[in-house]
Amino acid sequence: MTAQDIPALAQLMAETPLWQRYGVTKTSARQRFQEGLAAGATILVAQVGNEQAGFLWYATRGAFLRSGYVVLLGVGAAWRGMGVGRALMAQGEAAMFQEVDAVFLLVSHFNQAAQAFYRRLGYRQVGRLPGYVLPDVDELIFFKKRPVPGQG
Repeated sequence: MTAQDIPALAQLMAETPLWQRYGVTKTSARQRFQEGLAAGATILVAQVGNEQAGFLWYATRGAFLRSGYVVLLGVGAAWRGMGVGRALMAQGEAAMFQEVDAVFLLVSHFNQAAQAFYRRLGYRQVGRLPGYVLPDVDELIFFKKRPVPGQG
């Protein structure tokens, strides 16, 4: 990600009903991306033609200082179901699994589509955090171990 990607990706977040439920606005998303870049965050951007189709923000040692952590994954509405999220996750996982043995992420309890997506990628639910971010939303903890060559 570069500073030039921020306006389009902030717009993507602000237009997404999931993030609207969490109170994300274009301004707050822009600020979050700017702070992430300033802090050296790893944020991949998927581009289709000249358009930013999605992003993956991850930390290689973001969970318990031992495992990878997917901070945010976002795909624009026009690009959902076209493999953009899968490609971003594949690239992020490949980088993280070079250094760590596992990756964690959180997904809202009501976000059935995301839960199914992550399960298709080999993640499994291992826990639940009631009211962790919003009082009426449980965050489900998903986990994936580094694949063993020759298995699965």
